[in-house]
This record gives sequence, structure tokens and C-alpha cells, in this order.
Amino acid sequence: MAAYALPAQLTIWQRILFAIPVLGRIMKEVAYGPEENLYYALATLVSAWGCSILLFGIPGLYIPALCLVPVMFILLLTITRG
Repeated sequence: MAAYALPAQLTIWQRILFAIPVLGRIMKEVAYGPEENLYYALATLVSAWGCSILLFGIPGLYIPALCLVPVMFILLLTITRG
């Protein structure tokens, strides 16, 4: 496994995001690691969602989808603005 090189000066948002224990490590690997890390992160996200469905049932399916509604709303607004 090859090490990745971080830039000398990270922005404040990157420092805050990378400081989160588990998610920060995943985001750092996706941003500065090999290209296939994006697919591993997506597989991890889908697996975590599946585990929440198995553990909590229907709320485990609906609550993450409801949390993504504002994200999709902003995405649609961004697409329509061009």
C-alpha cells in the first residue's frame, strides 16, 4: 500500500472534516488516495445502510433517505442554475 501525500496547507473545512474519527479517515483516503477508494467508500456506505435496515427495520430504511432530501434539493437547484 502506497502512502499518499497531503498538501502542505489544508483549508479549514478539510481540517474539520479530516478530524472526525471514522468519516475523516474515509474522506482523506477518497480525496488523496488511489482512485478505487471511492468505490470502496460507496460500498461501505451501502453496507452500513443495509446493516441499519437489518438492525432497525423500516426506520433504518426511511430515516437516511429523509436525511438526504435537503442534499437532493440543493443538487436539483444547482443543476437548474447551470
